[in-house]
Amino acid sequence: MKINIYYGGRKLIGDPTLYALKVIENVLSELNVEYERIELSEKKNVISTLPNTLKDADGIILASTVEWFSVGGYMLQFLDACWLYADKDVISKIYMMPVVLSTTYGEKEGLNFLSSAWEVLGGNVTQGVSGYFAELSSFENNDNYKRLIEKSTEGLYRTINQKTASLPSSNKVIINKATKIQNVDLTPQETEQLSKYASDDEYVKRQKEDIMELSQLFKHRLDGEPVVEETKYISDFKRIFKPVPGVNGVYKFKITEYAKPLIVTVNGTKIDCAYKESEYADAEIQLKEEILKEVIASKTSFQRSFMNGKIKIKGDFSQINNLDKMFPFYDYNEM
Repeated sequence: MKINIYYGGRKLIGDPTLYALKVIENVLSELNVEYERIELSEKKNVISTLPNTLKDADGIILASTVEWFSVGGYMLQFLDACWLYADKDVISKIYMMPVVLSTTYGEKEGLNFLSSAWEVLGGNVTQGVSGYFAELSSFENNDNYKRLIEKSTEGLYRTINQKTASLPSSNKVIINKATKIQNVDLTPQETEQLSKYASDDEYVKRQKEDIMELSQLFKHRLDGEPVVEETKYISDFKRIFKPVPGVNGVYKFKITEYAKPLIVTVNGTKIDCAYKESEYADAEIQLKEEILKEVIASKTSFQRSFMNGKIKIKGDFSQINNLDKMFPFYDYNEM
């Protein structure tokens, strides 16, 4: 018999769930049961591959701690991965015992959540363990609490050993009615590769940027608007540019209708303009295209538009004055 223990807590000092797992593991050792504890926090970059570890398990224990509201995020990620990648036929043969202890409140809700989630996945649920402990000492020094956990663990062992049947549950109907498209047929190698992409922040960031760019592109086409040219307004900034001694900076113009910001870089008497992504900027100017058109047409200035709430600034607010000096579309002396 093999039992996997999936711990979704953060291994904090005073976590009552850790003590409960210690009691459970002692009982399993006495029963000569092979077990393995998997710390989800240590496997956060490969959580999507963990459903593969269910294949050699007869039973599992899902253990989490409620620190403020419901079970932890790592446990939710693991259950999501089970829904997407796990072999549902394998899950249907696995008995699960939920363990949810709380240092605040919500242990009953957490226990019910894990039980329902595992049944929706098609698995079997045994009697779990839940409780509230403000202080770990009140847990460790109470033999009655310890015995309750031991009995629940022994119950899991007997249930697996006897393959005890359970009454039908409406939760299990969902797995039969859910669309088959959600079951992604991936090899372990493909799943591991997917998890590497999912844990790569730079990759995810690039994907989000590409999606945003495409959404803006198709939005303009659906609305019948022309696609923004990547050179628009650049000649206007270069034409009017007037160097100001001692003033340099990077200015990011985030035009609402555009997929990419217009980055204007001033270095002494040199100016560079391009539509591109840039994490750094001395000032980020958010505005609609119509406001930029009014500034270029000398109908208003950057500062006046800012004062009227038509422009938002992030970063160095003093740069708004420098913009009107370096790009005097609107006569600065008339302001």
